[in-house]
Amino acid sequence: MDTKLLALDYPVLNIFWTMLELFLWVLWFFLLFKIITDIFRSHDLGGWGKAGWLLVVIILPLIGVLAYLIARGAGMGKRDVEQAQQAEAAFKAYVRDAAAGTPPAGGAPGGRSHVDDLARLADLKDRGAISDEEYQKAKDRLLV
Repeated sequence: MDTKLLALDYPVLNIFWTMLELFLWVLWFFLLFKIITDIFRSHDLGGWGKAGWLLVVIILPLIGVLAYLIARGAGMGKRDVEQAQQAEAAFKAYVRDAAAGTPPAGGAPGGRSHVDDLARLADLKDRGAISDEEYQKAKDRLLV
């Protein structure tokens, strides 16, 4: 039996090709899942169109993925941007609602929040109704 190590029997170029094949395989799976997600997210495709593209992508994987990227690749980017904008708008609305809906620590009368009170103070300061010193004192009282 040969006492050579297995690593010595596997040339460096073969290691490179194996790594490249693995990378391309993972990249193809990533594209496949991205395309399947895009098919279901697309609003301009009807049910039969989605079913057709899904069959093409699953039955003829390499050709289906390439055909989808050629035919609908530009729309994928637009749908990604649209989804990101919707997620950002939803997050901002959630933060706005959470900030306005929290009860104030000091129990401001009338159910107002600190955010409302600070906004009113800033407005009074901007209009010149109160000085900077009065603004700072009132703000300190609200934040205590």
